[in-house]
Amino acid sequence: MKNDKLMQIPKLPGVYVMCDGVGNIIYIGKAKNLKSRISSYFNADIDSKATAIITSMRKIDYILCMSEREALIIERQLINKIKPHFNSMWKDDKSYPYIKFSINEDFPRLIFTRKKLKDSALYFGPYPQLFYIKKLVRWLRRLFKIRPCEIDLFERSLHKKKNVKPCLYYHTGMCYGPCLGRIASKEYKQKVKGIKLFLDGKFKKLENELKKQMFHLSVNMYYEDAKEIRDRLYALQSMSERVMINEISQEEINQSVKRADSINELKNFLELKCQPAVIEGFDNSNIHGIDAVASMVRFQNGIADKRNYRRFKIKTVYGIDDFASMKEVIFRRYSSLIRKNEKMPDLILIDGGRGQLKFALSALNELRLQIPVISLAKNNEEIFLQNKNKPLILSKHSEALKLLQSVRDEAHRFAVSYHRKLRMKSFFNSV
Repeated sequence: MKNDKLMQIPKLPGVYVMCDGVGNIIYIGKAKNLKSRISSYFNADIDSKATAIITSMRKIDYILCMSEREALIIERQLINKIKPHFNSMWKDDKSYPYIKFSINEDFPRLIFTRKKLKDSALYFGPYPQLFYIKKLVRWLRRLFKIRPCEIDLFERSLHKKKNVKPCLYYHTGMCYGPCLGRIASKEYKQKVKGIKLFLDGKFKKLENELKKQMFHLSVNMYYEDAKEIRDRLYALQSMSERVMINEISQEEINQSVKRADSINELKNFLELKCQPAVIEGFDNSNIHGIDAVASMVRFQNGIADKRNYRRFKIKTVYGIDDFASMKEVIFRRYSSLIRKNEKMPDLILIDGGRGQLKFALSALNELRLQIPVISLAKNNEEIFLQNKNKPLILSKHSEALKLLQSVRDEAHRFAVSYHRKLRMKSFFNSV
């Protein structure tokens, strides 16, 4: 692979897929920084495992991910599904662990194991990275008070264990104490069954089940038990990182690769210093200057990030003046980010031509910000750039152009919907 190709790889989390000369996938890996990880293969020692891959590899595809955690999950699913040659060959060196939920026992446990047995237990995995999974299992044990001990417990023989002493987990309320006979097998299994829903990724269903349990306990005045369920529900809802274990379709993978290609193309065509992973797009909407509004949409890694959309009522411009309206909105948006000390986007896209671009740049200059800005005109899909006299025209088949069109069209849709909402409100208020 040439150095210029390596330079195009983004410094973002993702999964890389290596293929041989006839297109067979030979190795799948994940990375917190794709560029750094893939580059390392070309600087590896001659005796390392990487040399064997490089000798056979002819093509590298990669999938951009929102986080290292997402990359971990997608890597695991792809390896399980495709079973590439080098991943399988090296599995003996480091077999990935499973989480075993021993529902076949009277008092189930969560166990780490590298062997998947036919013992009626539930197995989840395998998981390529042990650190996160150990952390998850510790959290689940505390949340559901599932016993952490390795003792084989059978309900029928609990009465014989006369000399069993309560452990620290029982004293601190982190275990129901089945070894002491404080809870029956049926009740214990009922209390920990939510673990399966969690590991299946069915978070909404689990929350609904907990709400039903809490309501039933409250109605029947089991207030302490209801409080325990309430605390469990709060813990689930406030969990900062949820492990999503969902099937990723081939179409979704293809779309991820396309998004990566579009971001790379865009960086090259616009001669940007960094990957435009975060793009913010703006558009104005008004009819005869009435109820003038503007919208801002945000795309991250080529995906619409709707939680970070913003809409604006134009405050300082009267009548029809798209240029001044664009300046106002750009100034308000990025002065706000400065005040809040929040991260700026990698690229700003303006719906319009050279005039809108000029006024957007004027606002950024007043704020002393240097963010790459372009405008996209609808008629001929011309891209206007700062410090360039001629517009850039990309092929209609270009993935980079398709990404810009998606951002532009979404900004337009969002602006029009907001303007329509204000018009309807004005209409009903005047009736």
